[in-house]
Amino acid sequence: MIKKLLLTLFLFVTTIGFSQEKTIKKLSAAPNPFTNRTNITYTSTSISEITLSVKNIIGKNVFTKKYTSKIGNNIIPFYKNDLATGVYIYSIQNSEKLISKRLVIK
Repeated sequence: MIKKLLLTLFLFVTTIGFSQEKTIKKLSAAPNPFTNRTNITYTSTSISEITLSVKNIIGKNVFTKKYTSKIGNNIIPFYKNDLATGVYIYSIQNSEKLISKRLVIK
C-alpha cells in the first residue's frame, strides 16, 4: 500500500515538474537583413522574464534589455539606432534556456 502511494506521489510530482517547464522557442527576426527596424519574434510557454542581447561579430555586447514574456507569440521591435552595418548575434534568454541567431544590418 505504501509503495503504491509513494509511486502515485512520485508520478504526480514528476508530471507537475514537466508541465511547468519554462521554455522559449521559434526565435526569428523579420525582415533580416534590415536597414532601420526588425521584429524579433519568439514563442513562450509561460510568463517569464527574458533578456534580449545583441553582440557584434567579435562578441562585444552592443544592446541588452529585459522584457516580460507572455504565453504564446511575443514580438520585440528592434531598432538599428547607432549600430553600424554588419553581422550581429542576437540572443533571448530566460532562466531555463538561451537561443541565439544571426542578424544582418545593411
